[in-house]
Amino acid sequence: MIFQLKRLFDRVGDRKDFDISVPLEELGNADADGYSPSFNAPVSLKGQIVNRAGMVSLNYTADFAVRLTCDRCLDEFVREFSCAFEHILVCDESDVLTGDEVVCLGGELDMSALSVSDMLAELPTRNLCRDDCKGLCPECGKNLNHGECGCKAAY
Repeated sequence: MIFQLKRLFDRVGDRKDFDISVPLEELGNADADGYSPSFNAPVSLKGQIVNRAGMVSLNYTADFAVRLTCDRCLDEFVREFSCAFEHILVCDESDVLTGDEVVCLGGELDMSALSVSDMLAELPTRNLCRDDCKGLCPECGKNLNHGECGCKAAY
């Protein structure tokens, strides 16, 4: 989803509100390490882009569900997230002051790519299907959440 923001950059006080759903086919972008989460449904993005005194800011929330694999028992599960993000937008790389700004070359913002990047940064590094996950038996590999395994050494 590409936002055309050239006019917004030129008009102090201008504002663009949005409430969009990003389809699954636009969410398949892998991050720099090649990791691509499995989104379970389209992502809901709500927010605004505002030009205040010549500084353009983006504030939005992303509501999304991701299919993850438990790090203890290897079962797949779906977790829902709701995250808030904010960015300063600039038209040109020469306008970058801190390195945290988002550059919108030609006045265009690829909201799908930015939101995927933001959401990936918010995902936990350790995923558990539930807080009391028992994991796998180190002897036989049975998922202990589904019952005891019967091995000699009871885990």
